Amino acid sequence: MLKAQIIPVTAFSQNCSIIWCDKTMEGALVDPGGDADKIMAQAKELGVKLTKILLTHGHLDHAGGAADIHEKLGLPIIGPQKEDKFWLDQIEEHAANYGMAGLRCCVPDQWLNDGDEVEVGKEKLSVLHIPGHTPGHVVLYNAANKVAFVGDVIFKGSIGRTDFPRGDLDTLLDAITTKLWPLGNDVTFVPGHGPLSTFGAERSNNPYVGDVAISGRA
Repeated sequence: MLKAQIIPVTAFSQNCSIIWCDKTMEGALVDPGGDADKIMAQAKELGVKLTKILLTHGHLDHAGGAADIHEKLGLPIIGPQKEDKFWLDQIEEHAANYGMAGLRCCVPDQWLNDGDEVEVGKEKLSVLHIPGHTPGHVVLYNAANKVAFVGDVIFKGSIGRTDFPRGDLDTLLDAITTKLWPLGNDVTFVPGHGPLSTFGAERSNNPYVGDVAISGRA
């Protein structure tokens, strides 16, 4: 079974997830945006052997701690999709603008593409390219446990902003409805900020991408 523990990091309370296979205790970090020492200490306390860093997209609060952890633990940085390189290259500049010390640019060891698969112990995560919030945003989906790590694509009652450079609302809505909804209403998702929800709940209630909202845009 895939286990997960969420650790809010940075001033933006970004949901970094420690995920691990309960059979092997091998694990990964999803979106370690900052507070690297806090994240590593929690993984150690859980008894998780970290093997990789997974990034859903390149924004500073999701990727700003990856370089420190990469250097201290020797973990490869995997993801996001390569179109987010320009965001990763600007982390330090944006962090300075927000007065957020310690966040660093990083260079992935491997880019991810739609249809790729990532292994965490004996668990598998499918990669879905979901642009719109950022052009290279990916979602990581574990079918065995019906859980998705969605970054800033969708939240409980909302969706990701599309007013950033190379963001696009129609692209985001199309990706959510054509790639995420078919995974099933019973899929629980871990967003980049705020509480967990399910795709079914958002199809029923989300004012931006729920079934009623989408039909009204048609």
